Amino acid sequence: MKRRDFITTVAVSGGSAYAAMKALGLLEKPATAQSPSQRGSFRLQPSKRGNRVIILGAGLAGMASAYELGKVGYDCIILEARERAGGRCWTLRGGDQFTDTLGQTQTVQFDSGLYFNPGPARIPQEHITLDYCRELGVAVEVKANVNRREYYYNIQNAGPLSGQKVRAREAITDIRGYISELLAKAVNQNAINAPLTTEDKEKLVEFLRTYGDLSPDLFYKGSSRRGFTNYPSAGLQPGTQSDPYDLSALIQLGFADYESFEWDWQQQMTMLQPVGGMDQIAKAFESRVGNRIVFQSEVKEIRKTPNGVSIVYADSSGTNQQVTGDYCICTIPLPVLKSIPSDFSPELNEAIASVAAIYVRAGKGGLQFKRRFWEEDEDIFGGITWTDQDIAQIWYPSEGYLSKKGIMLGYYQFDDTKVGPLPPNQRLALALEQGSNIHPQYRNDFENGITLYWPTIPYSLGGWAEYTDDVRQRYYARLNEPDGNIYLCGEHVSYLTGWMAGALESARLVTSRINALA
Repeated sequence: MKRRDFITTVAVSGGSAYAAMKALGLLEKPATAQSPSQRGSFRLQPSKRGNRVIILGAGLAGMASAYELGKVGYDCIILEARERAGGRCWTLRGGDQFTDTLGQTQTVQFDSGLYFNPGPARIPQEHITLDYCRELGVAVEVKANVNRREYYYNIQNAGPLSGQKVRAREAITDIRGYISELLAKAVNQNAINAPLTTEDKEKLVEFLRTYGDLSPDLFYKGSSRRGFTNYPSAGLQPGTQSDPYDLSALIQLGFADYESFEWDWQQQMTMLQPVGGMDQIAKAFESRVGNRIVFQSEVKEIRKTPNGVSIVYADSSGTNQQVTGDYCICTIPLPVLKSIPSDFSPELNEAIASVAAIYVRAGKGGLQFKRRFWEEDEDIFGGITWTDQDIAQIWYPSEGYLSKKGIMLGYYQFDDTKVGPLPPNQRLALALEQGSNIHPQYRNDFENGITLYWPTIPYSLGGWAEYTDDVRQRYYARLNEPDGNIYLCGEHVSYLTGWMAGALESARLVTSRINALA
């Protein structure tokens, strides 16, 4: 077994492969690598003919396409079925009203200055989204995506800690300590099947002792890293270190999926959000291309012509209109697109229907509280509490710190077959009931809230595309190929599905392909 095989063993055991490699002196200075995204400057070639491009949908993909094409002389028109731009890049504020496909209308009652993002709500640092925020002048602030003050709260087969609020930092510190203890002892007992030198072993054991905060005899007996029952203060108050959880209890609690979440390459602890709501990005695009958007224009037919494309749409009065152009960029979500009459090829129709069937059934709820009890009572400033209840997640706001009121994300379901199908008032009641198990303050401090289920939001009919390996292999390439002069565009034709960056990267790709034909 090579050293690299040993490093793999460390990683599989729950340790840090990077830290182990560093301790063994195996790391070299990394070579500069290209970003996987199309970050940085982007500029199309000027259009010599001024081709007309019909863009279906004024979400981020549609508006970014019009924005980039418009810079170099293309004649763009955007048909948008809604009365607003942005698509799923949407922010709800007091007085807003929306009706789902079941006819259920909700009116937002949030106080002035408070808001909720029912769609995208965070931006990874690597994403192209930040390039557009910079270019369009959208101010951003830190989004506390991970906060070790958050809780793990499980009740299903969770062992001795079932129904207990376990601080993330306590659980993570303890499990790291126990894993370090087990591995350090295994190294000392030559129980690791790896040809390590005596020096390697000494360095690794020292690393594990520091990494897990072990005692000199290599036992994990608790650590100040996990926190205190009484915190250090002035005078003769050194603090009382809290006792560690039992290893077996932590294993039975089953928080591995929660803790590993932050190690996804797109889920950094520090993320970003626009100041004032996610729709600030949509508004910035609209300020540049709003004169090209025709609102309340529902697409009825998508047709190819010998020289381009023809689109039939119903205007705000319900009267059918027809518009023709050289190219069409279609950003309509696939669950909606599959039902619009078209003359797409049979292969493309099959791909659209197949991917539409696996859109995420996402649901969210925003809850307004009359005081920020999570800050006042529990010292939680941002982050996500995880639970195996139906609500799945609770997000604490990363704006308005220390102010009087705040809006918490009361639940976030990705495969929502139980909460979402309920009527809005029952969804809200469920969020309050289950959230109260974690925060009893809900009962006295809740004021109002809204909930939504993306499969019933008009002109979206789903959260985002979630490919399986098989579906991506079978259909993804076809979705990325034009059908005549019609190009599909959006997060669903990217490897960044569910992110705004997927829509923006797709827009750059499609506009580049059209531009190359000019």
